[in-house]
Amino acid sequence: MRRRIPEEMGIAAVVVLVAVILSVMSPTFRTLENAQLLLLNGAVIAFLALGQTFVLLTGGIDLSTGSTVALTGMIAALTIKAGAPWWLGALAAITVGALVGAFNGFIIHYIKLPPFIVTFATFGVAASIPLILTGASSVNVADPMFAIIGRSSLLGIPMPVLLAGIAATFFTVLLKLTATGVHIYSVGGNAETSRLAGIRIDRVTVMVYVISGICAAMGGLIITSRLMVGYPSAGSGNELFYSIAAAVVGGVSLFGGIGSIPGALLGAVLIATVSNGMNVVGVDSYWQPLVIGLIILVGVILDTYRRQISISEILARLRGGTDNKHAAPAVPASPDNVATAPATAQ
Repeated sequence: MRRRIPEEMGIAAVVVLVAVILSVMSPTFRTLENAQLLLLNGAVIAFLALGQTFVLLTGGIDLSTGSTVALTGMIAALTIKAGAPWWLGALAAITVGALVGAFNGFIIHYIKLPPFIVTFATFGVAASIPLILTGASSVNVADPMFAIIGRSSLLGIPMPVLLAGIAATFFTVLLKLTATGVHIYSVGGNAETSRLAGIRIDRVTVMVYVISGICAAMGGLIITSRLMVGYPSAGSGNELFYSIAAAVVGGVSLFGGIGSIPGALLGAVLIATVSNGMNVVGVDSYWQPLVIGLIILVGVILDTYRRQISISEILARLRGGTDNKHAAPAVPASPDNVATAPATAQ
């Protein structure tokens, strides 16, 4: 039996290669302090990439991620400033993130508008609300317990990194071992066939956007907790860019139905490493979006190409020469096979 090479191995090798190159270029990059900073920033990118992964798996896209980070962070800061305990502020932020996602999901499914248009409109609305509420002013968080989310650690592991790891584990189980995960892949593979197979497309669509909203809220909570200040403009930088780039370079298809949580997580690590490395070696900030944009472009090109041929098939061809020219067509990785299950059933 021929063993399939996990597709995540490719992105893992790239992460190691980039880290080695940056370590050679700058001694600062390989310091413990910089590694901790990389992981803390990477935790926020990881949360955003995890949420974006669910949306992309269904063939959608969430452009409201960055502004949801700002909105939820400010909601937490304002709630705590009003006298509520820190945990209630965190709960309010997560609830608002879920509501933003639910709004996106409902409009996309029931009004039948493209995800790009809906989430872009939500981006503008969510970005304006914090500015309106605060007059574009920052809000300090006085409750020191709120720092637990962004500044504390457990067994030496920073809390944001630990939270991202727990979320990634939970989402991996959800996608790999539950019927819900099968439905998500199926909708991304062929929505109409999935509907005919009895899958509730409305539930799946709303759910993935709610997950994306909650993940963005976690990003907002981590940023606000680390700074102990709510900024109305937080998340308006490269966060949206990073969330899409991390998911795409991690193997999540922009066309839906293909990808995995471990891949997205490795993509987040790669984007965080590249971003941190550019800062460490002194790359001008004007160049950084350009580099991330090129990474997205390369990821999309590879995504398009791998639909025609898998890495394992390439290796098999290299090993077997022309003997494999009559081999069966490449079959996507395990979760991806699920995307075509209803079609087979038909």
